[in-house]
Amino acid sequence: MPVRLKKFIGTFVILFLVLVYALFATAIASTYLAESSGWVHLAYFFFSGFLWVLPAMWVIKWMETPPKR
Repeated sequence: MPVRLKKFIGTFVILFLVLVYALFATAIASTYLAESSGWVHLAYFFFSGFLWVLPAMWVIKWMETPPKR
C-alpha cells in the first residue's frame, strides 16, 4: 500500500480514535468520579489524556512504514 494512502487512512483512524477515546474517558469520569475532589479529576484527566497517545503512536508508525516490494 502506498505511503500516501496509508497517511490518508491513518488520519481518519486517528480522528476516530480521539473521538471515541474522549467520549469513553469522559463517560467514565462522569460515572465514577462524580463525587470526587478536583484533585482526583485532575489526576484522572492528566493520565487519561496521555493514554490515547499509545495507540496513536502505533497508527503513526504504521503510516510511516515504506511499502513492501
